[in-house]
Amino acid sequence: MTNLNEIELVERVPFGTARGTAPVEKYRLPNGLTVIIFEDHRAPVFSYHTWFKVGSRHEKPGKTGIAHLFEHLMFKETINTPEGEFDRLMEHAGAQTNAATWTDWTYYYEKLPTKHLELPFRLEADRMEHMVLGTHQLESEREVVINERSYRVDNDPEGKIYEVLYANAFGSNHPYGWPTIGWMDDIRSIQLADCMEFYGKYYAPNNATIVVTGDVDTSVVLNLIHRYYGHMKPQEISEAEVPPVVLQGEQRLEIELQLASDRLLIGYMCPSIRDSRTFSLSVLNEILFNGDSSRVTKRLVFDDELATDVHAWPASFRFSGLFQIDVTMKPGVSAEAALAVIDEEIHRLVTAGITDRELQKAYNTLEADTVRHLLSCNSVANAFGLYESTTGHFSDVFHLNENTRKVTASDVVETAKHLLADAGRVVLFARPSGELADDNKETSDEDFDE
Repeated sequence: MTNLNEIELVERVPFGTARGTAPVEKYRLPNGLTVIIFEDHRAPVFSYHTWFKVGSRHEKPGKTGIAHLFEHLMFKETINTPEGEFDRLMEHAGAQTNAATWTDWTYYYEKLPTKHLELPFRLEADRMEHMVLGTHQLESEREVVINERSYRVDNDPEGKIYEVLYANAFGSNHPYGWPTIGWMDDIRSIQLADCMEFYGKYYAPNNATIVVTGDVDTSVVLNLIHRYYGHMKPQEISEAEVPPVVLQGEQRLEIELQLASDRLLIGYMCPSIRDSRTFSLSVLNEILFNGDSSRVTKRLVFDDELATDVHAWPASFRFSGLFQIDVTMKPGVSAEAALAVIDEEIHRLVTAGITDRELQKAYNTLEADTVRHLLSCNSVANAFGLYESTTGHFSDVFHLNENTRKVTASDVVETAKHLLADAGRVVLFARPSGELADDNKETSDEDFDE
């Protein structure tokens, strides 16, 4: 057991300039556990996030889907907590709970009244250390995940279309090329020994970050952390680099799905979330694709009336990811028409540049988004956990607006040229098969309880 005075204060960062606002503090235990605390006493509630630096990219070919399956298993039972007791206790305390798995991370969160402060410390530490893993637990959750994949991917055009895009952009054996939910054959073949190995390696204190925000006292939080986590042993975990992918030329694909109209998806390789070019790409994205007045959306949806919806976003991956463009066409309009407009607008931006007004609007939109993500104790905890797990520095969130403002018009043009105009890409045309998906099919939270 570590001593309380061995908990190291690693970083202290001001949250803002408002008078009386507490700083954000980052601590580290001798066993490697990272703890981020932000006191916000505006309401008698707090959020408790547990982030593990493990996601689908840490899997191996043939074992895909185990990170997501394990997220489900974490809600089963422990040596100290019978199956169903975790949810019962949280519900009795009035808590909101959920979890998510993505390429680089898995996280679990609770938001609840401050009077139940100790509850998530006890229960989260318990399932980090004392999960019961047996055939019953594995098979019951395997069936849930199989049904989830069938519903959300195999029988859902929305899920299938992105699975095809990523598999063709990265390759099906690249860590970012397989789906987070896993390939169906792999889900069916995961063994109990695989789960035991995964749990023992990745669900360790030196691979975890606890984020506590809201109506809490830092000294009390640290005492609880020491009590419930201080004795845990670290594991040997090495960070495997993810090889970058360079797309050569243009790869065109065509699939038929249960759609009402054509869909166009385009994938370009983009920098990792740790790369400064992400800021110029975000500004470029605002100018070209995001919002009714963006160049491509204005042309496709309002001026030429070719499409009903346009979205684009860069992946927030720890390593090089995918910049995705998604266009839903009007019935009877081919996706090729949207591709032509997109190429025209990229060429126009590269050759003629952008206006000061466009640049300022992009600044304003991105800054407003950042502020919105820091309004509640839960969204603050989410932002801190995401950046700590991907860039390694939770405080990067406080530099987003500053770094966005550093982007110049010439930066945007250079980004458009090198990452879009002169780069390879995957273009996916999804056509209606003539049979529409059932938009009225129903499900419940219990079907995919995470």
